[in-house]
Amino acid sequence: MIRKLVDDVDLSIFGAIFEFNPPSSKEASAQDAPRFVIAFRGTITEKETISRDLSLDLHLVQNGLHKTSRFAIAMQAVQNVASAFPGSLIWLAGHSLGAGTAILTGRNMVKKGAFLDSFLFNPPFVAAPIEGIRDERVKHGFRIARSVITAGLAIAMKAKTEGNNQRSVAEESFNILSSWTPYLFVNPGDHVCSEYIGYFQHRRNMEDLGAGFIEKLATQNSIGDLFYKALGWESEPLHLLPSADLIVNVSPSPDFKYAHGISQWWQPDLNLQCNKYRYS
Repeated sequence: MIRKLVDDVDLSIFGAIFEFNPPSSKEASAQDAPRFVIAFRGTITEKETISRDLSLDLHLVQNGLHKTSRFAIAMQAVQNVASAFPGSLIWLAGHSLGAGTAILTGRNMVKKGAFLDSFLFNPPFVAAPIEGIRDERVKHGFRIARSVITAGLAIAMKAKTEGNNQRSVAEESFNILSSWTPYLFVNPGDHVCSEYIGYFQHRRNMEDLGAGFIEKLATQNSIGDLFYKALGWESEPLHLLPSADLIVNVSPSPDFKYAHGISQWWQPDLNLQCNKYRYS
């Protein structure tokens, strides 16, 4: 560890920068290792940190994490490493709130032309927890209804702004991000992140039904984001990603605490399902 990242409000450590010290012998595994890993922690429910962390969780739910000082510190740290060591392999990592910070940082680095490998554990997806519905037909029906509503609102908003020659921000962001492929580690029993499963799978299902255009608009937008934009609020939803490698832990989870916990990911007997999604 070469640097701790400290929050300017509660002075807690919310992340760290690690530099790889390669072994003296040139091992094959070391050749592909990153030079730097920049990692961000999730919410800590201790009295010293809970107030600040919950405030940031609320900003995340309101698509406003990008306006916080913690994100500014994280973004500056990543930019500094990338600028000081051009060409070096840099990985981002985060859990829960920290995964949200890593997503936002990674998205912004993409806009600057840098594609950083990102490993995101239990990344937050702000939406109604449809994935928890057990009846597949009901769940599919809810997803279709949400897609149609979201696409309709997106078309209406786009028509409203076309007179100002404004291109859809959602469409532009998707085009820029389409070549960035973060690794998302999610658990179906964790309502904080489980919607990523349906988010990507539903788009594939809708394309098979011949309704790909509707779902393309739906995956580029969220009802919450459209609502905030209609009110004139600045909004940047983190979960709208065109591409990802989705790793789902389908091993039994005894409760939500375990399903959302970071420790599940280093268990030796995990049952994982992996899918690659590439959209634009």
